[in-house]
Amino acid sequence: MNLPPPSRRRLLLAGAGGLVAAALPGAAHALGRSRDVVEPDIDGTAQWRARAPQGPIALVGKRPTMIVVHHTVSANTSDVSRAQAHRHAHWVQDLHMDKNGWSDTGYHFLVSRGGWITEGRHQSLGTLRGGRDFVMGAHTSGQNGAGLGIANEGAYHDGAQPPRAQWEVLVALCAYACHQYGIAPSRIYGHKDFGDTLCPGVLHDKLPQLRSEVAASMG
Repeated sequence: MNLPPPSRRRLLLAGAGGLVAAALPGAAHALGRSRDVVEPDIDGTAQWRARAPQGPIALVGKRPTMIVVHHTVSANTSDVSRAQAHRHAHWVQDLHMDKNGWSDTGYHFLVSRGGWITEGRHQSLGTLRGGRDFVMGAHTSGQNGAGLGIANEGAYHDGAQPPRAQWEVLVALCAYACHQYGIAPSRIYGHKDFGDTLCPGVLHDKLPQLRSEVAASMG
């Protein structure tokens, strides 16, 4: 019998350890029911060979109080590889640095259509792991000192839907960020909540589902 491919957030039972998080190589880790939210796989700026920032990276000096979801309005590619996630991270960084004139990628993290996470702005991953501070971003006017910016590869206007792998990993990343920073899932917003923009497209309509799934993942 041919079984369907496992979810990128599948759960496995472990003998003495009970329910624990497990994942396919390179995929996001699953979330256990013990309220210990496991860090998903995130490729840091060194792994995707990001350019060096054009200026100093500033820390906010406190935890973020919310998450702001974006889409990058890039092509809705069918290439779900890790290499494509890295190419997309370069594309975003080049756009932000060369066209916008910013010091680095504006988003803290990027989620590819294949379900790979890349660190956007330098030092975002280290501060997320520490859970006490975060990097000043450049993703949402007026909210960069309060919100963690997570951008999804693709353009989600006109009814386009995120692939399953991307959605599941977005849930996993938001759950981990909420856990690390003490952010309530109800405080996951979309870019358009704070400005005159269509971003993040249909993902904004899916925010109630995202908040619900993040809360469930956190136990």
